[in-house]
Formats: sequence, C-alpha cells, structure tokens
Amino acid sequence: MKLAIIGKRNVGKSTLVNAMVGSERVIVSETPGTTRDAVDVRFEKDGKTIVVIDTAGIRKKSKIADSIEFYGQTRTTRSIRRADVVLFMIDATVEVSQVDKKIARFIYEEHKSCIIVVNKWDLAKKVAVTGDYEGYLTKVLVGLKYAPIAFTTATEAKNVQSVLDLAAELFKQTTMWIPTAKLNKAFEMIKAERVGSVKRGKGGWPKIYYATQIAVNPVTILMFVNRPGLFDENYRRFIVGRLRELLPVDEVPIRLLARSHREK
Repeated sequence: MKLAIIGKRNVGKSTLVNAMVGSERVIVSETPGTTRDAVDVRFEKDGKTIVVIDTAGIRKKSKIADSIEFYGQTRTTRSIRRADVVLFMIDATVEVSQVDKKIARFIYEEHKSCIIVVNKWDLAKKVAVTGDYEGYLTKVLVGLKYAPIAFTTATEAKNVQSVLDLAAELFKQTTMWIPTAKLNKAFEMIKAERVGSVKRGKGGWPKIYYATQIAVNPVTILMFVNRPGLFDENYRRFIVGRLRELLPVDEVPIRLLARSHREK
C-alpha cells in the first residue's frame, strides 16, 4: 500500500512519517520547506509492506523561489497519482487556504482515496470541537465529502495508528471487486427512486439497463444506458451518492462511466 502525505509547508508531514515509522527517517525542522522533494519511506506493519511518500509542501506558484521547489511541486502531483491512499494534512491552527482547496480539487479530479488529517489538534481543541470542525471542512473542501477525517498530534504520535488503520480500510474498499449481481441490485433500487434532479431530455428519460465494474483504485463502474448525454453531472452525483450508501465503498471515490447499450 502506497500512502502519499500531501499538504502545505510546515504542516507536519515529515513528523507524521517519523511517528508512523517510529524513527527519525525524514528530516524534521521548524523551518518551513525543509523537505524539498518526494521521499519514499518503506516499513513493515502486521506483515504488510507500506510505502509512505513524504512530499515537499505545496504553496502558491508566485512564491516558488527556485527550480528545486518547482520540481518538488511537480513530483508532489506525481506522488498523488501513484498513491493508493492520500493523507491530506491540514493545519488545525490556521484557516483552510486557497492552496488547501487547490490540493483538494486535484485529489478529487484524480479520483483518489483520501483521509483528511487535521494535525496540531492539541493546539486547536480548546477553541474548537471535532464535530464543528468536520462541518467546516465539509463546506470548504466540497469535492472531498466522501473522505473521512482524522485528528492528530504528530509530535506526540497521537491517533497516528488510527490513521494507518483507516488507510488500510480505504485501501480495502478502493481495491474491492463488487459482484455484478450485487451491483445491479443497487442500480435497481436507484432506478426505482425518481428524484427531482432527473429531468426528461430531448431523447426521453435517462434509462440504465445494467452496470458492471471494470476497474479498481478507483472503483470504476460502467453503466449501459439508452443515451449517455441524458446523464448530466447532477444525476451522476446522485447515483454515486446512493452507491456509496448501498455498497461497502462509502468512503472512497467512485468513477462512473456511461455507454450506449447499442455500442459494441
């Protein structure tokens, strides 16, 4: 399992890696930007190999000082693409920034399984409670509503083990092959639910004949339909949301494709 630790500079990424591994494998410094490139750290846990990719902190393009930081940021995006699960770190002591939102959008567009890791919680828990903060993140990081949230204090290794356990669960979900019969039973339930967002188009009502899973990581489902053009973004979001409720993949992204049943 490959875990990419992503976030702004000085959010505690390298500290989290060291807490996971239990040794000083990555340079940790109070100076922002110490990690200038992606670093792979491999370790064994419960008989399984885990590769943690510690990345350079991302910041606004206008503030990238030199070519080393430019290549570090480029490798960060590559690290997200090669990861099985992304640990997206947020600093609990500051507001979610435009950089954070940009990272979230990229993770969403890449259909990556993700844990939002709220770090330095020991410094913020006196002025905020987890429930309120979760609501805040849901509003500002819209694309990652499916992602579970974990609260950590990496300097003290608090809740780090829970993050690893949760990552293993997400990896299990995103690599799951759903039996075709179970998948189509879920679609039958969805088809029976006429919702206001489903509109009759020029070609009639959108119809789903059957569906099949064609890939994992992300879970990718191909629907055979009457007219793919009738399945707009709102309807697809509705279908994905219901699939998360009906199938054991409720915390990972689902990539939904549509093809005319007449196509070969």
